[in-house]
Amino acid sequence: MKTALFAAALATAATAGYAAPEKYLLDSSHSQVVFDYNHLGFSTTYGMFSGFEGEITFDAENPADSSVSVAMPVKSMFTGWEKRTEHFMSDDFFGASEEDLVTFTSTGIEVTGEDTAKITGDLTMNDITKSVVLDAKLNQSAEHPMAKKPWLGFDATTTLVRSEFEVGNFAPFVSDEVNVFISVEAMKAE
Repeated sequence: MKTALFAAALATAATAGYAAPEKYLLDSSHSQVVFDYNHLGFSTTYGMFSGFEGEITFDAENPADSSVSVAMPVKSMFTGWEKRTEHFMSDDFFGASEEDLVTFTSTGIEVTGEDTAKITGDLTMNDITKSVVLDAKLNQSAEHPMAKKPWLGFDATTTLVRSEFEVGNFAPFVSDEVNVFISVEAMKAE
């Protein structure tokens, strides 16, 4: 029933001229990954990745057959404080070079509601790959009012355990769990 409802909701995209499946490219200017963690019990500290690349293969008729892949340079991380960002790039955490990437490639999608799904995929960070599940929501599938082409918008959340990716220094004083909030827009590929 849930699969049928989600497919019906997305069928709007198909009737608006979107053939299934179709390739979409992330709009780097409107896609962000925001993360937060508890710092010593005193505060919640935030960071962000933005300006990254990726693509979505979107199947409006059978959303479970859709896929997503994203790659972002580790050094594109922004924390709002230069010394914190430098510390994250040091050997205490990532030991990051210009070539180091964080990547996510979906391995399966389970439709859970009218506009929601669980996206399972391989997250590679710090040369370690783990399976993670994103709780995702389709915000909108429609023609972009200014670009005049098909556009998608999604939000997703997950929680990562940073020590599983060998960036767990100072845990448990600085929380090992990191909350991740993702918001992306994607435009139909030419």
